[in-house]
Amino acid sequence: MIKKEVEKLLQYVQKPARYTGGELNSVVKDKDAVSLRYAFCFPDIYEIGMSHLGMKILYGVVNEREDAWCERVFAPDTDMEELMRKHNVPLFALESGDYIKDFDMIGFTLQYELSYTNVLNMLDLAGLPLFSKDREALTPIIAFGGPCTCNPEPISDFADIIFLGEGEESTNEVLDVLKYCKENNLSKKDFLLKVKDIQGIYVPSFYEDSYNDDGTLKELKATNGAPEKVKKSIISDLNKVYYPKEFVVPFINIVHDRAVEEIFRGCIRGCRFCQAGFIYRPIREKSVETINAQSKALIESTGYDELSLCSLSTSDHSDVNNMLSSLIDWTAKDKINLSLPSLRVDNFSDELVEKLKLVRKSGLTFAPEAGTQRMRDVINKNVTEEEVLRTCNKAFDNGWTSVKLYFMMGLPTETMEDIEGIANLAMEVVHAFYRNENRQKGTGVQVSVSCASFIPKPFTPFQWEPEDNMESLKAKQAHLLESIPSKKIKVSYHETPTSLIEGVFARGDRKLNKVLYSAYKNGCKFDSWDDKFSFEGWMKAFEENGIDPYFYTQRKREFSELLPWDHLDYGVSRRFLEKENIKAHNNETTPHCRIKCAACGANKLNGGNCDARN
Repeated sequence: MIKKEVEKLLQYVQKPARYTGGELNSVVKDKDAVSLRYAFCFPDIYEIGMSHLGMKILYGVVNEREDAWCERVFAPDTDMEELMRKHNVPLFALESGDYIKDFDMIGFTLQYELSYTNVLNMLDLAGLPLFSKDREALTPIIAFGGPCTCNPEPISDFADIIFLGEGEESTNEVLDVLKYCKENNLSKKDFLLKVKDIQGIYVPSFYEDSYNDDGTLKELKATNGAPEKVKKSIISDLNKVYYPKEFVVPFINIVHDRAVEEIFRGCIRGCRFCQAGFIYRPIREKSVETINAQSKALIESTGYDELSLCSLSTSDHSDVNNMLSSLIDWTAKDKINLSLPSLRVDNFSDELVEKLKLVRKSGLTFAPEAGTQRMRDVINKNVTEEEVLRTCNKAFDNGWTSVKLYFMMGLPTETMEDIEGIANLAMEVVHAFYRNENRQKGTGVQVSVSCASFIPKPFTPFQWEPEDNMESLKAKQAHLLESIPSKKIKVSYHETPTSLIEGVFARGDRKLNKVLYSAYKNGCKFDSWDDKFSFEGWMKAFEENGIDPYFYTQRKREFSELLPWDHLDYGVSRRFLEKENIKAHNNETTPHCRIKCAACGANKLNGGNCDARN
């Protein structure tokens, strides 16, 4: 239901379908028949937000309730925002067209630190005070969730509550409390006092921060009876938890325009740079039967002709061959393209290759992450150059002619020799293609090298490490380009100024709330888009608040230092992360979870269970 004032604007914007709603499978309810209205906000444009699986799941979870209606909200692009501000049109939800300032709960998913200014911009567009302390009424409750909330401190002043971990069950618990408080005319403080006891709910206003003379965190003291350590919420059984039978099907192309089936959560690998590999532990798998049933339901309800399997490492599902066989049986017959991201070179079996031949012939993507064996041992990648080349050879044997290799630069202990190793490994892959007797004759090979800048993140063994500075990263990028010996290899890498801001906010404390507010006031928004990112606006915000960004990025932290996220419990113990950090500096590896349990501690949040320990 588009409001007339919005409809008038649509003729002047690019892609008006971003703002109309009305897509297949979108949920429309009678607003007078529900007690709770929930605006689920994604702080980026429609095409990116509509590709996000977590949003699809929680949209369905809330709309399963008869007493609640969840609607979608995305950041309007700059052309639409300009018109909305000019004509005094507040931020609205897609399903009803209603303004979200009148909703009961507004939830933002924080997928990336560089989306934080968009959160503030969306609150302002909605006509709401930005700071939690300035919103005195019970509703709307402003909630944040998503992976970045494993350290929510730099954006905590703007949230009423923060969801830690998985939201399928905690969302309903919070909505139940909100409904009770509304019905009984209770205050916002009453609501916060009740939800603080729900596992996975963090109320930042119930914690007081203080600092040492050197600027490090001295204490984050719990008040109002809030827990000293807040545990993340966790889903025990992925076979029984809610998963959508249908997705909203957009009118325009989105980034990932296909059906997506999540096959397991967590990761067995323990790569030391990878935050997702630690914060989603312990491992929990879906059965092959569940995967098939959910995938079929999605294809039938959406009409998509592509199904993508979602996990941190698809080939690590314990029954991967059986799973692929059963999926290929019906997807091949129904002409559904099966997409398998996140394959690993060390379990790319002959059986898996045979299955993949039935699926597709697009390029294969692998992530060696580092160019030398020493560096791969530092990050615990547990992959050798021989395995990379053996895997590429299998692919070339079977008709593949393009390979994409993902690497990182700026890793702890890295040298220029490790950077040269990236070029050398890519060249070895080129040589492997031309030496391969079974390769497709008359074709050339294309090796794409993609290099991300490493940023240390909370809840990883590298959370204490300094981040590589911009000058060093630029020198390494230049050295990599100089080291590439063939036109068969194409290199891409990330721009470095955004890495600084991401690094600051990844490991920052509450003092950064005022920097974020200043940056927003300086016009910073859509910071993850290179053409919109304003490094000057950000540096001015740090200067205005007397805060040195490099204090957060270039300082090695001691194990004795209190970290801004130490009061949050994501399962993995601090002692385990410390031991992994020491092993990294000794170039020592840790075997993956199915070879030997490393006692990370994450299974304690799941009643002692972890699917990697069967």
